[in-house]
Amino acid sequence: MSDNSTATGKTPVDFWFDPLCPWAWMTSRWMLEVEKVRDVEVRWHVMSLSVLNEDKLDELPEEYRELLEKGWGPVRVVVAAQQKHGDDVVGPLYTALGTRFHNKGEGATREAVVGALQDVGLPVELADFADSDAYDTELRASHKEGIDKVGQDVGTPVIAVPGPDGEQIAFFGPVVTPAPKGEEAAKLWDGTLLVASIPGFYEIKRTRTQGPIFD
Repeated sequence: MSDNSTATGKTPVDFWFDPLCPWAWMTSRWMLEVEKVRDVEVRWHVMSLSVLNEDKLDELPEEYRELLEKGWGPVRVVVAAQQKHGDDVVGPLYTALGTRFHNKGEGATREAVVGALQDVGLPVELADFADSDAYDTELRASHKEGIDKVGQDVGTPVIAVPGPDGEQIAFFGPVVTPAPKGEEAAKLWDGTLLVASIPGFYEIKRTRTQGPIFD
């Protein structure tokens, strides 16, 4: 099967996320809406804000350093689940984690991770990998694959789609709240692809005036 189509014949959308990030969570919920209105299928991958920032911790506020230290756990659990149970568990587990972390306000606690594993029928023992580097090689490889497509100056999420010449078009974001639905989701998708496909295009941005709005 070519990278330009999934097993269902739909266009693949590769999506790299860190479950800790509320903005990536918003974008991921939008992508699920896009799946309903465009002929695409999301393939989920982990990246890590903890890996991204590990060489510049001294430059970061203490509060953010503490957040990044906690950030290792959830991505390690997702990678462990993927390695032991296959790629198909990544999307559902991300949804379960994000729902608990963000929508329900439980935060990235062990209890929330255990609950998310139970929600999708995975062994709760996978939560123990939060404190293990057993799959850090795979975690770093997944992170590198995503971040290499867009460069070190961005964060999560990263999205990549097949381009007309066979090369992937990749970009960070979009950062949006609340997650658009229906035709609004489709319009944002079409517009994002349009600008991202222009050679030399890098950025559209405006100051955020509100935080993530979870449904």
